[in-house]
Amino acid sequence: MNSVTTNRVNTPNLFPLLLVIDTCGPSGSVALGRIPGRDLEILGQAELAGRTYSATLVSAVAELLHAAKLHLSNVNGIIVVNGPGSFTGVRVGVSAAKGLAQGAEIPVIALSRLEILARKSGVPSAALDAHRGEVFLRLERADSAAVELLAGPGELAAIHPAPTRVAVCDEAAAAVLASAWPQTQLVRTPPPLASDALRPGEARLIAGAAVDLALLDGHYLRRSDAEIFGADIAAPAAAAAPATSPESKNA
Repeated sequence: MNSVTTNRVNTPNLFPLLLVIDTCGPSGSVALGRIPGRDLEILGQAELAGRTYSATLVSAVAELLHAAKLHLSNVNGIIVVNGPGSFTGVRVGVSAAKGLAQGAEIPVIALSRLEILARKSGVPSAALDAHRGEVFLRLERADSAAVELLAGPGELAAIHPAPTRVAVCDEAAAAVLASAWPQTQLVRTPPPLASDALRPGEARLIAGAAVDLALLDGHYLRRSDAEIFGADIAAPAAAAAPATSPESKNA
C-alpha cells in the first residue's frame, strides 16, 4: 500500500470531510478529502493492491485518518464506488462502507465507477473491461438519462448511432469497442482513483442523496440488466430497420 498525503488538516472544519472507498478494479484506493470552495483538498490517498482488499482496506482507512490526525467521528460522509467491477472487490468495499457508517452514523453516497471514469475524462460515455469479450458500458445522450449495461458484440452492434467518443482506461475494453465501433474515438484515460469521486460525491451529499444502508448493494450489471437496458437502446434501431415484405420472406 502506497500512501500519499498532500495536506494536513490545518483549517477549521467548515466543509464536509469525506472518505472515499473504491475497490472495484484490478487495484483499489481510499482517499480522504474535502472541497473548501472550488478547491479540492486531498488530505491523503492510499492505493491498494488487487486481491488484498479484505485484508488491507480497513487498516488503510485507519492509517489515512491517523496521518491526518483525525478520527472516524470527524468524517461527514462516506463515498463508496459500488461497481461495476470485480464481484469480490465490490462486495468488500460496500461491506466496509456499511460497517464504518453504521457504527459512527455517517451518511453514505454510492457512485458508479463508470460515471467517475466519464467525469474524469470529460466524455459522457465510458467503458470498462468486463472480461469474456464484454464491457461495462455507460451511454449518455443529450436527450435522455445515462444508461449503464453489460454489453458484448451483439449488444454493441444493436446500438445506433454509436457514440462518437467513449472513455476507456484499459486495453481490453478498448479492443472490444474498436472492433464493434471502428468509427468511435476512444479517449484513453488513467484509471479512476478514489480521489476522483470526491467532487461528485460531495455534490450528492449536499443534495441529500445518501443511500439507505439496508438497501445499499453492489452495482454489478449482470446479464439481466443488460437485457433490460439493451432492449431499450436497441429499440430505435429495430424501428428504423427496413420492413421485410411477405414476398421477400418467401423468396
